[in-house]
Amino acid sequence: MIARLTGGLMFFAGFAALFAAYWAEHILGYAPCELCLIERAPWRIVAFLGVIALLIPGMVGFWATVLALPALAASVMLAGIHNGVEQKWWESPLPACHAPVFHAGASFHDRMASMPMRPAKPCDDPTYLFHLPVSMTVLGGIAAAVLFIIVSYSVVLQARRWHAAR
Repeated sequence: MIARLTGGLMFFAGFAALFAAYWAEHILGYAPCELCLIERAPWRIVAFLGVIALLIPGMVGFWATVLALPALAASVMLAGIHNGVEQKWWESPLPACHAPVFHAGASFHDRMASMPMRPAKPCDDPTYLFHLPVSMTVLGGIAAAVLFIIVSYSVVLQARRWHAAR
């Protein structure tokens, strides 16, 4: 029962995070940076593992919740890295997050040819929703941290229950 509830919560949280990113990008028109795109991967894993825990209870569901913990930890760490880039505490580790460097000797045609088809959003430009004082990156990190705590507690409860049943 606990694995199913946790699985449902994991699926709902993963789906909500991915839907919020989709909504911000395709409905509101915000351009995601490369770090934003990478931050979506752990949420896909959490949602997938949530479906497994929801549909297959028992040991499979338990291990699906356990395997979600590293994905959630990765999401928190990626959000921390991205927040540091947004706050300009450090440079982005991804080369796509930096503005292109044009050499003085290049012609206008060479400069235009070297530009991407879709302009990339710099990673140090935070996206704020609903005029909240925290960026989408921080909101995602907070959500991942809260879900990490809940899933961890669920894993402990399930382990205690199985240990007591032996």
